Amino acid sequence: MFHVDVDPLHDSRRMFERPMKTNPVNGGLEIEPRDLLRMYRRRCHESVEDTADISCICVIHNPITNPIASPPPTHSRPRTIGDVAHQDEVVRTLEKALETANMPHMLFYGPPGTGKTTCALAICRQLFGPELFKTRVLELNASDERGISVVRNKIKGFASTAVGAPAVGYPSPPYKILILDEADSMTVDAQSALRRTMETHSKVTRFFILCNYVSRIIEPIASRCAKFRFKPLGGDVMHERLSYIASKEGITLAPGAAEACSSNSGGDLRKAITLLQSATRLFGRTEISGADITAVAGAVEQSDVDKIISACRRDKYDEAMCVTDSVLKHGFPALQLISQLIESIVENSEISDMQKSAVALRCAEADKALVDGADESLQLAAVVSVTCVALAAN
Repeated sequence: MFHVDVDPLHDSRRMFERPMKTNPVNGGLEIEPRDLLRMYRRRCHESVEDTADISCICVIHNPITNPIASPPPTHSRPRTIGDVAHQDEVVRTLEKALETANMPHMLFYGPPGTGKTTCALAICRQLFGPELFKTRVLELNASDERGISVVRNKIKGFASTAVGAPAVGYPSPPYKILILDEADSMTVDAQSALRRTMETHSKVTRFFILCNYVSRIIEPIASRCAKFRFKPLGGDVMHERLSYIASKEGITLAPGAAEACSSNSGGDLRKAITLLQSATRLFGRTEISGADITAVAGAVEQSDVDKIISACRRDKYDEAMCVTDSVLKHGFPALQLISQLIESIVENSEISDMQKSAVALRCAEADKALVDGADESLQLAAVVSVTCVALAAN
């Protein structure tokens, strides 16, 4: 059995002698075996004689008539370095480097969702333009391909090729750029091989190393790169950016919606944008509230967390467990409740450091036990018990 994808703009008239019939059920094209045999020979340059076992299901998606094929435009990702939010020192330095177009090897590190990949791609667009970008830039995600074979094959092959003619209207420096995202997931052997490749092909290839933890990058690579630290986005910056994106997409943020995105994303702007997008698609409204964001994020209602803390401070164990059991019955995972509970306690200025440390220690033990497969109800009961003892003590 052969499965052949059909392009309606090229295959329908060029490869078939007779007009193809449209299947009224699925909108596909009904192809006779002899037509399919002819198409297979032309595609694969192989000799196939038997048509008895040949069958094909061809579903055509016309990008003009099918709205799914053309995703809606997005205004979220900056296209230039100057549009990147909350990374002022990094932006100023990179803009100076872009003036000369002489970029060194670079190491971008910081938490996820802070603009590392966006900055790297923006630099490449400003240097090469849209056409030259396709041949001069290679982006790899090291978390998917992190073995030494990738360095020896893909990376070395790209780095060793010569550069072509420059693009009109862009700096087009005489080198290529290889973006290696999540490089801290690479093995030590792969990083060692990468170091040698960086040395050998530095004249025609610049390496942009992106990672979350700079301590996981071997020193020989780190010492050959200009380091840039990306900071987590603060609440005000994230609110401003989310409001800008919402206005461009025709979405109204109700009071508390931006705060809910910020609190549930932990400084990760990408996650905050994803929450906003998911809430818009799920509820189908142009006005998004904080409750919508909380529901999409799978977070426990803050009012329930506050009730547990209030009951523990009054040494009301049964009352606190009643709220905890209700949260579990609604399908929330125990790890999510523990995470929000310790976060609220740590941020509460009325609770002493000794009380916070006692609760944090027990929450850490419960977290480890839950990861190992312990019972959620028992672990939450232990956490609530210790919290009552710690917070009720003067």
